[in-house]
Amino acid sequence: MDAKHIKETLSEISPETLLAEGFDDALVGIVRQFTHTMALYDYEKCVEVLIERDGMDYESAVEFMEVNVVGAWVGHNTPAFTVITQ
Repeated sequence: MDAKHIKETLSEISPETLLAEGFDDALVGIVRQFTHTMALYDYEKCVEVLIERDGMDYESAVEFMEVNVVGAWVGHNTPAFTVITQ
């Protein structure tokens, strides 16, 4: 399933679901928890986006993700991210 299809599906089943802007290449699916639906992003792919798009090194990209993306709680529709596996 590509990002376009995931976004279309989310807009149909849960239009209030929030997306992580600028990370379409890392959008991998949809997560449900109880009554909440969330967009699911691959954390490491998000880091790769920051490295490639913004010219960050790995450590800076991880710090940015932790503080500004994963750490940006905006309610129950906040996107979810896969766990770091390294």
